[in-house]
Amino acid sequence: MTSISLSAPRRLRGVVRVPGDKSISHRAVILNAVAGGPARITNFLPGADCLSTIACVRALGVAVEREGAEVQVHGAGLRGLREPADVLDCGNSGTTLRLLAGLLAGAPLFAVLTGDASLRSRPQRRIVAPLRALGAWLDGRDHGDRAPLAVRGARLQGGQYALPVASAQVKSALLLAALAGEGPLTLTGQIASRDHTERMLRAMGVDLQVSAGQIILRPPTDPLLPYPLSLRVPGDPSSAAFWWVAAAIHPDAELTTVGVCLNPTRTGALDVLRAMGAAVEVTDERLEGSEPVGNVTVRSSALRGVTIGGDLIPRLIDEIPVLAVAAACAAGDTLIRDAQELRAKETDRIATVAAGLAAMGVAVEPTADGMGIVGRGGPTLVGAEVHSHGDHRLAMAWAIAALVASGTTRIHDPEAVAVSYPGFWETLAEVQ
Repeated sequence: MTSISLSAPRRLRGVVRVPGDKSISHRAVILNAVAGGPARITNFLPGADCLSTIACVRALGVAVEREGAEVQVHGAGLRGLREPADVLDCGNSGTTLRLLAGLLAGAPLFAVLTGDASLRSRPQRRIVAPLRALGAWLDGRDHGDRAPLAVRGARLQGGQYALPVASAQVKSALLLAALAGEGPLTLTGQIASRDHTERMLRAMGVDLQVSAGQIILRPPTDPLLPYPLSLRVPGDPSSAAFWWVAAAIHPDAELTTVGVCLNPTRTGALDVLRAMGAAVEVTDERLEGSEPVGNVTVRSSALRGVTIGGDLIPRLIDEIPVLAVAAACAAGDTLIRDAQELRAKETDRIATVAAGLAAMGVAVEPTADGMGIVGRGGPTLVGAEVHSHGDHRLAMAWAIAALVASGTTRIHDPEAVAVSYPGFWETLAEVQ
């Protein structure tokens, strides 16, 4: 087991260019794999999860070339995918497994999707059940709720499906499956989640209509996305959020993250920090491709406790670990609710975040769908031994907490950050 020891610096200053957005990087490779020609992707996130997506797409017979953060995908179309000779290893990436399960449900081939021990323990019925309702053939352990998942492509039906949970992965799996459907697919219910898939599909020529209560996708006559999509991936707001919180809770800090994705479905963390009283400034807002981007500066702030729940949760689900650190440094109580999705992440993030905060002297009470945190105002955390449990978001959250903790904080398994932010530790050293 490796570890890293950190202590609080006197000040934080810097301009940070965070890695390319993980969600968009995944989708840029997967969607261009079934387009009708080559696409160039720049500022691609070369983290472990996105590299798993590239490896799986290559195993399906698609030519993908990568040099650093630049990727070339030579689309083969859905009918041009090749049956893989071996199982598709998705590593730790739930996005890879769930989106590919949807895409392959309508492809003329058989495939088995698996991953590491953490991914194999995570629930998959949330995609298996709706895909089966469209006529897909999928099976796996525990009646299809655990990987490995076997997928045999079939001609899928259209129809209507009401999403019971706001999940971009479930929504995207169904939209990708519908590309090979016999008729339109209408999604209703909990559709308010990350919309990168919808934006990309429209940019690639797919007939997709989005309104307040529904999404309608009419499949192309040829299961080939009409237009390849070359793009620059904007900075990941889920990665930028660590620097936003660091600046807000440290007594002498000013950090700017540049070129960050400001898609409204992804800016929940900024909304929460503003509600907590953080000094936030957004500049140079613009459109890059189909996504809004801008620069975000955060300065030292006196934070107050808030309630985080309801429609906000899908817009900040990955940022909750570091927002919990912000809550620990705020004055007054913070309640996080409606976040039961945290129990199905790389770890049970309700349990692991609560345990880590408690080790650092925070009064925290985990609940079935979140936690209550008693903030004492200012940097009152105590250095401690904390564990990432192999979860990249936890490793980075504890690093941010260490910036305002007395004494030394020792973080076990810090290499987990490579999943989404390979250069995190180097950037942390540069801003001190």
